[in-house]
Amino acid sequence: MARTLNLGIVAHVDAGKTSLTERLLYAAGVMDELGRVDDGSTQTDTLALERRRGITIKTAVASFPVRDVTVNLIDTPGHPDFIAEVERALAVLDGAVLVVSAVEGVQAQTRVLFRALRRLGIPTVIFVNKIDRRGARSDDLLVDLAERLETVVVPITSVRAPGSRQASVRRLRDEAPGVLDRRLELLAEHDDALLAAYVGQSATPSAGAMHRALRRQIRAGRVSPVYFGSAVTGAGVTELTDGLLRFLPSGRLQTPTTSARVFKIDRGANGERAAYVRVFGGTLRVRDHVPLASGGRGRITGLDLVERGAPAETGMLGAGQIGRVRGLPKIRIGDVIGAADPLAETTQFAPPTLETIIAPVDPTRRGALFSALSQLAEQDPLINLRSDDSRQELSLSLYGEVQKEVIGATLADEYGIDVEFAETSIICVERPIGTGAAVEFNGVAPNPFLATVGLRVEPLLGEDNTFRLEAELGSMPPAFFKAVEDTVQTALRQGLHGWQVQGCAVIMTHTGYSPRQSHAHQKFNKAMSSTAGDFRYLTPLVLMAALRRAGSQVLEPLHRMRLEVPADLVEVVLPAVVRLEAVPLGSRPHRRSVIIDGELPAARVHELQQRLPGWTRGEGVLETEFHGYRPVRGVPPQRRRTDGNPVDRREYLRGLENTGRDVFAAITDQGAIAD
Repeated sequence: MARTLNLGIVAHVDAGKTSLTERLLYAAGVMDELGRVDDGSTQTDTLALERRRGITIKTAVASFPVRDVTVNLIDTPGHPDFIAEVERALAVLDGAVLVVSAVEGVQAQTRVLFRALRRLGIPTVIFVNKIDRRGARSDDLLVDLAERLETVVVPITSVRAPGSRQASVRRLRDEAPGVLDRRLELLAEHDDALLAAYVGQSATPSAGAMHRALRRQIRAGRVSPVYFGSAVTGAGVTELTDGLLRFLPSGRLQTPTTSARVFKIDRGANGERAAYVRVFGGTLRVRDHVPLASGGRGRITGLDLVERGAPAETGMLGAGQIGRVRGLPKIRIGDVIGAADPLAETTQFAPPTLETIIAPVDPTRRGALFSALSQLAEQDPLINLRSDDSRQELSLSLYGEVQKEVIGATLADEYGIDVEFAETSIICVERPIGTGAAVEFNGVAPNPFLATVGLRVEPLLGEDNTFRLEAELGSMPPAFFKAVEDTVQTALRQGLHGWQVQGCAVIMTHTGYSPRQSHAHQKFNKAMSSTAGDFRYLTPLVLMAALRRAGSQVLEPLHRMRLEVPADLVEVVLPAVVRLEAVPLGSRPHRRSVIIDGELPAARVHELQQRLPGWTRGEGVLETEFHGYRPVRGVPPQRRRTDGNPVDRREYLRGLENTGRDVFAAITDQGAIAD
């Protein structure tokens, strides 16, 4: 099989990554005409909304050949509202190109993306774009790259006449004395042999040895090579392409067994779901019955290999390849085909910290809206579609206001549904703060269900929730244990205050059931025999009682803040930022500015973004990134429930009237839940 390089293009919005993608495809002969973002004629921005707004919203996949290498090119969104879309793509890459504008330099999203690349261990080439634009920088920008990205940068090319249409690029010769000495200095920190040469204890290595050392350190993620150029004029793109093949590895994170990861979901014209996958090991073939890491098996009915700019039907996908899989109707983004996932320990997403209620302008179209949003949730599971049937409300999780605008425009353009949004609010979480237990016994009032369930809740480090047994496994049928465990996970989506519960260990302490009638002449009597439904209905009541006794704390999302302000305005800006509940953690001078590091509640980020220009003569720069949670100060906010409200026993049981049981016979004694 020919060598395959899976390459991502990432950048802060407007740095020119889609233009670079178009230039690479055009230079490789995949396109006959060069597309332009401003004209809405790019190949990878296929959505009408992308072309209209001039931004990338969905990850796009194209492919082109360079000599004996097939490069699968993944163009990702640049706006921070779509960071989850970017991280899904990053996780399947062999290497990446980080595009930086020669005019604007390192921007907020540039730093966020570079940190994600470093965390995932993805070798990264930096392409400084727009050298032909007025105000373009080169040498001093290299200093900024090293300082702001906190990495070692090694220039491979230099610029002539930056800031003009005549701007051009020349390659720095490896054997040039000044180049060789500078690279020796940069690489010596991570190479003992080079360090000995640098301090004069051994001979200076040859240009060939230095090149091999540079390639090793790039692939190990210790340094980043820098190429200058212009995607519009094509300057420097040939040198960049050569560098991609010289420095970036192929086949990163290969596995010995069949393994493929889903990073994008599409639907065809006929509505069939198709999953874009990166194959890490083994082979996928049409008609294969494949194991799914989420459970069960599926049958592949069709495969498309991404090649020469677009997917083409194929009979198989092999290790290292990217393609489209059809025939797995329930597969979701992040799912794994096969048993092994080399990315399980490295992938993580910053959670959405905002939510909004969405409603159709025409109330009769609520069903159509729910169906459309369900399809959008396939493409982005983190929007976390929630339905409150009692209030006839739908809500979504979001990263920002631009994402909300995009969802509204998509619903109007693709589904013909005009929608309205409520004001955006913050998403909090809950954590247990102590240990609490509750149990309800079969046949003992006020329990109306033929089930015994006892649960203990304990705090747990981390964000995951766990479930385990103290009760004997053989004490009742496995289906009843499964019903309790599944219901616990579902019920923890809404704690005492309505927020998702995190860091919670749930232990099942008591079990019991009414066995099925076993005499041959007797028929099954649901009123006398336990079913899985009894355990599903009872478990939320017991869990919320246990959580109430443990106590829960509401926490709000917190962002890491990096604020750069003019030095003469620090004494004005700092108190104003503190009034927005920011917590400064340190400051340091940076040229004529001061950089303030700290923490800021997510609820205040938008307000600070709006006020900062007025406080700093338009010179302030704010970077924020999700950092975790902190306890809410004051009265904990409540989130409206969508789960029947097991916190209120009477309301919850009234909502179960349609189960066919007389659930109200035992409501009168509200306190009869035993510890």
